[in-house]
Amino acid sequence: MTDATAHLERLIRTIPDFPEPGILFRDLTPVFADGTAFGAVTDALVAPFAGSYDVIAGVEARGFALAAGAAARSGHGLLLIRKAGKLPGETLSESYALEYGEATLQVHTDQLPPGTRVLLLDDVLATGGTLGASQQLIERAGWRLAGTAVVLELAGLGGRERLEPREVTALAVL
Repeated sequence: MTDATAHLERLIRTIPDFPEPGILFRDLTPVFADGTAFGAVTDALVAPFAGSYDVIAGVEARGFALAAGAAARSGHGLLLIRKAGKLPGETLSESYALEYGEATLQVHTDQLPPGTRVLLLDDVLATGGTLGASQQLIERAGWRLAGTAVVLELAGLGGRERLEPREVTALAVL
C-alpha cells in the first residue's frame, strides 16, 4: 500500500443518499484539507507519467485543486478545463450527455502550442462523460493526451470502458 492509498483509505468519507436517495457519495474534501495527504495524492497521480507531459489539465471543479497542486509540486503549467461560459476569448467546446441532460466543457484555443503533451487529472471516474469530453477537447485543440489519472474510480459504472482505448490510472477503485 502506498502513502497515497493509506491516506485515501483513512480520509475518504462515504455519504449515503447524496445528492439524491440511493447514491453513495465519495467525499474527497478531507483529503484536500490534509496537507500531507494532498501532497501524497498529487505526487502519486503524476508519478506514472514522469517525463511524458508538459502541462497538467484539471477539470472543473475538484480537478482544478488536484491539477494545481500537482502542477505546483512538479514545476509544470496548468490548463483549466472549464464549464461553458466561464472563459473569455476564443474557446473550443465539447458537449457530453449526463443522466439528466447535457453539459459542455471549454478550453482556450490559444493557451498552449500545438503538440503540447497534456496530463489530465480529475477526482473521480464514474460514467466517463466528463473525462471523455475533456480528452476529446485536448485532442481537438491539437495537443497530445499524455495520460489520464484520477484519485478514485467507481467500478461498475462503465467509465473505464467508455474511455477505451485510452487508459486511465486510478489511485483507488471502489
